[in-house]
Amino acid sequence: MRDAAGWLVPLRRTDDPERWHELVAADAPVVTQVAPDPALPPGDADPATGKGMISTGSSSAPFVMARLIEAMDVEPGMRVLEIGTGTGYNAAVLAHLVGAENVVSVEIDPVAAASARAALKAVGRPVEVVTADGESGHPPGAPYDRIVATASAHTVPYTWVRQTRPGGLIIVPLAPTVHPEWPLVVLEVREDGTARGRCVAPSPFMPLRAQHVDAQSTREAEEHWKATGEPKVSRYGLTVTSEGQRVWLDSPDNPLV
Repeated sequence: MRDAAGWLVPLRRTDDPERWHELVAADAPVVTQVAPDPALPPGDADPATGKGMISTGSSSAPFVMARLIEAMDVEPGMRVLEIGTGTGYNAAVLAHLVGAENVVSVEIDPVAAASARAALKAVGRPVEVVTADGESGHPPGAPYDRIVATASAHTVPYTWVRQTRPGGLIIVPLAPTVHPEWPLVVLEVREDGTARGRCVAPSPFMPLRAQHVDAQSTREAEEHWKATGEPKVSRYGLTVTSEGQRVWLDSPDNPLV
């Protein structure tokens, strides 16, 4: 949580159970992992006071997670690959909907993966949690009916398309380099090995580890959006092929440069 000075400081359940529960139950994101700001000189950050610490992991607001799950349109028995386990909350919901045996979740951080694995087992949702880079997906469990990322991406890895069956869906929160509202795109995988779909709603998420976006790229993208006439997020779409991806407006025949 942030203190009065705006620093990120730890709040443990044993320290203040009432405040802890209030924050966890709120319809807002919760920071779950921090690290020293790499822009600061070594030693300037202080984990005890939160000074110079930045968020490196979080549990997204429940309404945003609900938006992802609704977009997935899952049914019992579907095979689901989740990219980014985090606390395991979203994986537990997916396990409830399709069965724990049908969910694989990939987490790049070994500490987070171990914690989520234990938490899922404790609540009776023994999802397979794999410690790996989610950009590579998880080939042993493919093909999947649904792939969902709980981290934003400026580029959708084609490996996800390869690991989704034709007719399956890939749900990805996109970086603000596509649209300033961090759009959620729903891609349908086609028989020809491509994936195509529209953005449906704003959905801000922390980025994949290898897909951070700098401030200049974000500003340039917003300027381009304004020059285009500030179109609504629902007018944007994306096509992903083995050769790359194309962002389009209204129709795949109208790609944006």
